[in-house]
Amino acid sequence: MAPLNAMIANGAKRAAYSAGQAARVLWYTGHYAYGRRLMGPLTDPGEAPYAEEFGPLDRERLKTAFRELFQRDWKNVEEGLYKMPSELRRAPSLSKLWRESRDYLLDARKVAQRKYARAHSEVLTDAMRKKYPRYYLQNFHYQTDGWLSDASAARYDMQVETLFTGSAAAMRRQALPFVGEALKGKDAGAASLLDLGCGGGGFLTEIHDNWPMLRLTALDLSPAYLGRARTALGGVRDVTFIQQPAENTSLPDASFDIITSVYLFHELPPKVRADVAAEIARLLKPGGVYIHTDTIQYGDEPGFDILLENFPRGFHEPYYDSYCRADLPALFGEAGLEKSEETLAFLTKITSFQKPVKEPGPETH
Repeated sequence: MAPLNAMIANGAKRAAYSAGQAARVLWYTGHYAYGRRLMGPLTDPGEAPYAEEFGPLDRERLKTAFRELFQRDWKNVEEGLYKMPSELRRAPSLSKLWRESRDYLLDARKVAQRKYARAHSEVLTDAMRKKYPRYYLQNFHYQTDGWLSDASAARYDMQVETLFTGSAAAMRRQALPFVGEALKGKDAGAASLLDLGCGGGGFLTEIHDNWPMLRLTALDLSPAYLGRARTALGGVRDVTFIQQPAENTSLPDASFDIITSVYLFHELPPKVRADVAAEIARLLKPGGVYIHTDTIQYGDEPGFDILLENFPRGFHEPYYDSYCRADLPALFGEAGLEKSEETLAFLTKITSFQKPVKEPGPETH
C-alpha cells in the first residue's frame, strides 16, 4: 500500500508542477508578445538589414529544448536534487501579479522608445562616473535607470522571465545540482558560498531554500539591487551583503568553498572578465568550486546561433557577442581554475571550474 500511496502523491505533485509551469509560461509569453510587438524589427524602416553570419533558426529544436528544460527541472525535483520551486509551492498574489504586469507594460513603451532612439547612456553622468566603472554606466537592455534605481530592481525579475517566456527560473535552477555536488563530503553549516552580481537575490534564495545551513555572501555593485536582495533574504540569519564590483571585492584570499555567478559575465568587457576570473581564483579555497551560469555560446546549439547573433542588436548588450565567442576554459584556466562539468539548459549553460588543491610548483628532477 505504501508504494501505491507514494506513486499517487508523486503523481499529484507532478500534476501540480506541470499546471503551475504551464500557467507561468502562458502568463509570461503573453507579456513577451506585447513587448516584442512594441520593439519592432531589428532595423528601422529604410535601413538595410544586418548581414547575418549565422542562420536560420532551428525552431523545432528551440521548442524541444524548451520542453526538455522543464522535463529536467521536474526530474531534479523528483529525484530530490532540489525542492519543488518556491513559486509553485504557494498560490501567487493576484495583487502582486497585477502590479508587476502593469509596471512591465508601462515600462515596455519606454524601453521601446530607447531602442528606436538608440538611447543607452542615460545613466552616464559626471556624478555616477565618480561611483561606478564606465562599463557599468549603461542602460543594458535599454533598461530604465540601468541597474541604479529601486524601480529597476523591482521590475527586473518580471523582465527576465518575460524575455525567456517563463523559463528563466528553471534555467537558473539547473545550477543547483552543481552546488549540491560541490558540497558533497562537506559540512554545509561550515561551508561558505559567494554569489557575484547577486542582483535581487533570487538565486541565493533558492540556494538557502535547499541548503539553509550554508553561509552566504551576496555581492553586487548596485545599492538598489543589493537592497532588493536584502529584502528577499530578510529571514536568513547567516548572510553578508557587500556592495563592491566583482573584479575588486576587497574580500580575503581563499575565503569561499563555492562561488557562483548568474548571467554576469556576458555584461562585462573582455578585460574585466579576465579580472573577475582572477578574483574568483583568489577568493576560492584550494579545492573550491566556481559555478558559472550564463548564456549559451556560439556552437553550443548551432541552430540557435542566429538568436545569439541578433540579441545584442535588438537589446543594448555591447559585450554579448564577444562573450559568445569567448573560450571559457582558457579564460578561467589562465586564472588557475580547471574545468570539471558542464551542461546546457535551453538558452543557458552551466559550467563548473575547480581550484586545484595544491598549487603547481617548480618541477624537480
